[in-house]
Amino acid sequence: MENEKIKVPDPIVNIIDLSLYYGKTKALKEINLDIAKKKITSFIGPSGCGKSTLIRCLNRMNDLIDGITIEGCVKIDGQDIYAPAVDVTELRKRVGMVFQKPNPFPKTIYENVVYGPRVLGINKKSILDELCENALKRAALWDEVKSRLRVNALDLSGGQQQRICIARAIAMEPEIVLLDEPCSALDPIATAKIEDMLVELKKDYTVIIVTHNMQQAARISDYTGFFMMGELVEYSVTSEIFTNPLKKQTENYITGRFG
Repeated sequence: MENEKIKVPDPIVNIIDLSLYYGKTKALKEINLDIAKKKITSFIGPSGCGKSTLIRCLNRMNDLIDGITIEGCVKIDGQDIYAPAVDVTELRKRVGMVFQKPNPFPKTIYENVVYGPRVLGINKKSILDELCENALKRAALWDEVKSRLRVNALDLSGGQQQRICIARAIAMEPEIVLLDEPCSALDPIATAKIEDMLVELKKDYTVIIVTHNMQQAARISDYTGFFMMGELVEYSVTSEIFTNPLKKQTENYITGRFG
């Protein structure tokens, strides 16, 4: 589909002619888009349209699936992340990921948050304590759990568990945080807390979120991409997508006339 590539200020991610195949099935079709640094970018569209597949290309999570073929190029900070010399572990440190279902480890809150730094060989308690506190503050959870750091993270509410997972990603000091429908299992109050936190996070991080919730995309994101059947139908400043979409398909989806 012809789609004029919009220019975003200070792009951190450049996706160029990206296609992805599961076996012979083409799940992403020549995607071209730039993602602005320290902004929130939302991907919306019906189930199975390629949104989650696309964000998994940004930290090479799709590498873990058999039978995948990728064509095109993804650059982060100007570096082709699919180049043979790229250290995938290092890439995943720079590009954190939070999944749809909260997945804290069956460990204490503290051990969940410092898990990544420990794996990297940081074992000094004073450093880990500081990392834990900073990550929990950024995840808007510190005041709720600071007296309970030795409690099992699985004892927390769903919304708190999701914020633990966000804190765990932040503790690695990534440049980019990917979130795949992070609020779909949460109630409106927990969702609002996470939305407020994401708006705060973009001061320091680039945030990319896949969401089924169009109101959420409209509330918190600076840019929105609408996907359908593996194609990027339209990508623009969020207010434009929701008030003045250029494509009929986008308008139909946003107004509920889709399908």
